[in-house]
Amino acid sequence: MRRSILILALAVAALTAGPAPGAPEPVLKIVFPEGFTVRKMADRAAEVRQIAIRKRGVTPRLSGASYAAATRAAKAPAAFRPFLKRRSIEGFLFPSTYFFEPSSSAAGLVARQLETFEQRWKTIDLTAAKARRRTPYDVLTIASIVERETRAPGERRLVAAVVYNRLERGMPLAIDATIRYGLGIEGTRPIKASHLRSDSPYNTHRFKGLPPTPIANPGLASIRAAAKPAAVDYLYYVRKPDGVHHFFTADEQEFCAKAREYGYDC
Repeated sequence: MRRSILILALAVAALTAGPAPGAPEPVLKIVFPEGFTVRKMADRAAEVRQIAIRKRGVTPRLSGASYAAATRAAKAPAAFRPFLKRRSIEGFLFPSTYFFEPSSSAAGLVARQLETFEQRWKTIDLTAAKARRRTPYDVLTIASIVERETRAPGERRLVAAVVYNRLERGMPLAIDATIRYGLGIEGTRPIKASHLRSDSPYNTHRFKGLPPTPIANPGLASIRAAAKPAAVDYLYYVRKPDGVHHFFTADEQEFCAKAREYGYDC
């Protein structure tokens, strides 16, 4: 009997003890979807930490607070700094799946995201964008808009074209996603008239030009679309009832007719 109790005690101790000295650390995973903002990435880091504690029995150094602090301390890639209107890391944290260990730091993860961004950016052909007098930071900002505005992959270059065309005609972009970012309005909440009157520099209904920073961290497909928009004259688009696709046009009256048909104000 005493022997059985001893065996049980040893088994419990083995289950509750940490890794044996010298044993490799477990590998953890964090997924940052395309279009996540810095704030949402910090929230994801907090969620992954809790999952690791609850399901893996390990407590990572990585936390939401440490990730947020690391992003505040990080700097944009050197090639982009001359174009920045304000210090911001938004847009440069490449969205992907990253593996890490419990002892990994948030600063190390952020550094890997920045390194991955720079590697992917090297594959981007900026010839078309430069011909239209757009800086690399403009392209990244447009890519973030494309990422937030599109769900259908085939529409990325079309949305990018609308942004370019409106900029070149001196028209306000009038994109709700920029207001949502600037005012912290979740996608489930409606845009109100008071939001449209906001003095936020992200209010592209009131202020012409691009917002001062990207509004999300775009993936490679959206960056490529922003670097080489479609050769179309579209100036407007409105989301179709399926919630995925858009109707595109260069004619304001046609745009308004479709908007009303789909149940929107115009």
